[in-house]
Amino acid sequence: MSQPRKVIIVGSGPAGYTAAIYASRANLEPLMFEGEPSAEAPDLLPGGQLMLTTEVENYPGFPDGVTGPDMMTMFRKQAERFGTEMHSLNVAECELDGEIKRVKTSEGEWHEARAVIVATGASAKWLGLESETLLRNKGVSACATCDGAFFKDRELVVVGGGDTAMEEAQFLTRFASKVYVVHRRDTLRASKIMQERAFENPKIEFLWNKEVKEVLDVSEGKVTGVRLVDTQNGEESVQSCGGMFLAIGHQPNTAFLNGQLETDDLGYLVVKNGTKTKLDGVFAAGDVADHVYRQAVTAAGMGCQAAIDCERWLEAKGY
Repeated sequence: MSQPRKVIIVGSGPAGYTAAIYASRANLEPLMFEGEPSAEAPDLLPGGQLMLTTEVENYPGFPDGVTGPDMMTMFRKQAERFGTEMHSLNVAECELDGEIKRVKTSEGEWHEARAVIVATGASAKWLGLESETLLRNKGVSACATCDGAFFKDRELVVVGGGDTAMEEAQFLTRFASKVYVVHRRDTLRASKIMQERAFENPKIEFLWNKEVKEVLDVSEGKVTGVRLVDTQNGEESVQSCGGMFLAIGHQPNTAFLNGQLETDDLGYLVVKNGTKTKLDGVFAAGDVADHVYRQAVTAAGMGCQAAIDCERWLEAKGY
């Protein structure tokens, strides 16, 4: 094993790549493990969730829009340009409580560093349907803020019953002609105020005690409707729509940490005074620590913060 690096960045996406750009320009010579799909985290791609997004129209500097993969390719090239060493591997486990941090890749090799930036993001929870997977980015989405504007004047389905589902449904009414909220029970988990707003919106209709059994129509290569099953009597029905939005939550990608860092009730990493975690020399950025905004631009901002926090911490320690 070679001498400890100054910093290892775990994860990529807007947060990780931005952290790498800033860390590289500060001559910290970062080592990055970008991630790779696995059975436990099929969405853990180099580049993060934006690799699953077709068009990005709300990131400053791209007046004509840009695809998620193209944007992440540019981020990656910029980080490489300044000297970031990158490997498309996951971190399987780590030892963060000590002066020297140790991380073990999915190939079984250990690496050491003085500091670690965690930018592993969060994966959207999906229903697990084959049709859902085949129609992802063809009318199936897990981000209304990202994709809602592409569904003007269409009838849409939102799956979920919590605050996120109500927020997504409300947001989508700006574009959609009608929004159907599919919920497997007859009461919502959302807060009272969010429920009231949704109930008062004339564009929102609730389909109670229903679950999505199939997304239609794979043969056409686009969403034309959803096949529903009644959770009480098992009866099936079809609701026509031009898109389906999943709003059943996100799962932060933190399993490799094995509980070493503090998390909130939803499993997201807790940061204070910027991007600092409870362990000295360990920083977190992006969706792994942010369940409020979950946008590329805010993740990039946190990546910048994490790199600067890390640089100042290393300097103060005399490394």
